[in-house]
Amino acid sequence: MSTNSNLYKKLLGVGMASSIALAGSFLIAPSEGLVTKTYLDPVNIITSCRGHVGPELKLGQTFTVDQCDKVFADDLIKHDKQLMSVVKVPFRSDYQHAAMLSFIYNVGIGNFSSSTMLKRLNAGNYSGACLELTKWVYAGKQKLNGLVIRRTKEYAWCVGEVTLEVEDIYENSK
Repeated sequence: MSTNSNLYKKLLGVGMASSIALAGSFLIAPSEGLVTKTYLDPVNIITSCRGHVGPELKLGQTFTVDQCDKVFADDLIKHDKQLMSVVKVPFRSDYQHAAMLSFIYNVGIGNFSSSTMLKRLNAGNYSGACLELTKWVYAGKQKLNGLVIRRTKEYAWCVGEVTLEVEDIYENSK
C-alpha cells in the first residue's frame, strides 16, 4: 500500500471528508513533502512539515512526524473552511474540490479570493476556472518546475482526470 494511501486512510480516520483527505494525501503532501524542521520556502517564508506556515514558526525548530500530521490535518480543515466560505457554487466532484483546496493551501485564501479563477468558478464556468490553475506557476517572478508539476496535476483533477490508483482508493473508501 502506498504512503499516500496510508495518509488518506489516516485523514479519513480522524473524520475528514473524502475531498479534503484526497487533497491532502494525493495533491498537497506529495507536492510539499515532509520536512520536520523549519525552512525558508522559495519566497523566504518560514515553513515546516507539509507546507505549514504561521507566525509561531521560527527558524531552527524541529517537529515529530505526529506533530506534523496534526498540524497538517488542522491546516486542511482551516483551508477548506476558507475555500467553502468564498465558493458559491457546488463543485462538480470531490476531485475538483480537492484541486481547489490544494491550490489555496499553496497560495492562500487572499490570492484565491481576488483571482479570476474564483470569479469564473462562481459564475459556473468550471472549465475556465480549472484552466486558470495552469497560470499560477511562479514564486515571485521565478517560474518553478515544482509548481508547473503541481498545477498540471491540480488541473487534471479539476477536470476529472485522476489516476486509476486514486480512483480505486477513493471508491473503496466509500
